Amino acid sequence: QVQLVESGGGLVQAGGSLRLSCAASGRTFSSYVMGWFRQAPGKEREFVAAIRWSGGSTYYADSVKGRFTISRDNAQNTVDLQMNSLKAEDTAVYYCAAREFYDSRWYETPGAYDYWGQGTQVTVSS
Repeated sequence: QVQLVESGGGLVQAGGSLRLSCAASGRTFSSYVMGWFRQAPGKEREFVAAIRWSGGSTYYADSVKGRFTISRDNAQNTVDLQMNSLKAEDTAVYYCAAREFYDSRWYETPGAYDYWGQGTQVTVSS
């Protein structure tokens, strides 16, 4: 059974940085796409970033390009999201997700992912 456990959320001032980590277990993830999504109160869950475990290709939402960086550590089986220059509008619960096999049509779609973590709160004060 796949398990995803997020950590690293918290409260930070606008302009600051946070690093989220997702520990993945229960499967060999070489064929997987790992994604980060977020959901603010009253809003739909939205795509933030994704990475293909094999090869390391990365994908970002326009709203975070140049500020966020997704990476993976094969030895530790973790996927990190480095968030810099944080803004108040980045405030949300951030979720790690896993999907087996990359699909260019669906990697931004929450419903396409098979496994989810419990989420971690990120609050950016202005």
